[in-house]
Amino acid sequence: MNQHQQSLETLQDIKKMMERSSRFISLSGLSGISAGICALIGAAIARPYVFSEKNLLIDEPAGIAQAVAGDYSIIFNTWLFWIAAATFISALGTAFFFTWIKSRREGIPIWGTTARRLLINISIPLAVGAVYIFRLIHFGTFGLVAPGCLIFYGLGLINASKYTLGEIRYLGYLQLLLGMINLWFVGYGLYFWAMGFGVLHIVYGVVMWYKYERNTGNQF
Repeated sequence: MNQHQQSLETLQDIKKMMERSSRFISLSGLSGISAGICALIGAAIARPYVFSEKNLLIDEPAGIAQAVAGDYSIIFNTWLFWIAAATFISALGTAFFFTWIKSRREGIPIWGTTARRLLINISIPLAVGAVYIFRLIHFGTFGLVAPGCLIFYGLGLINASKYTLGEIRYLGYLQLLLGMINLWFVGYGLYFWAMGFGVLHIVYGVVMWYKYERNTGNQF
């Protein structure tokens, strides 16, 4: 190996070290795929409740009383809330699991300064969005819930993209675009929601796996 090749390898090693210190690069493509599958399953389970094929309220008499009184707790008396909660927990849990596996395989700590910055930057738009969507639900503006989820999630991804893989930014742009289109097709929110959180996550995960992980063996 000549001096020029050694210098190039040294520069590549320095570049990798700088990327590891400034960006959270342990996000696994399998995390995106698993989160997308959870979202599609959740959308399929929620469909009959969204389109009034099944009763939305868990306890109908109590729900009617809560609605008349303007009680916020009516949200917890709906099947959709618990389906959404279960979907979110499942997606987050599986995404964390595959990210942890990749982090362990690569010898990179899963929690550190960069991970904290990533979490803070994605959490701010999501927290604001959660308050906004909660108020939409309280006032019965259910048609804007799905586009609101997509828009604020897209903003969160874009805001956090500087601390992780750059492809996250493009996923955020697509979520924003879907959310804005959904504003004009409010009756189809579940389908846009499934497309954004389900299909786009799966496509993103496949691309990330093919680009960064397919030659690593994906050994547990």
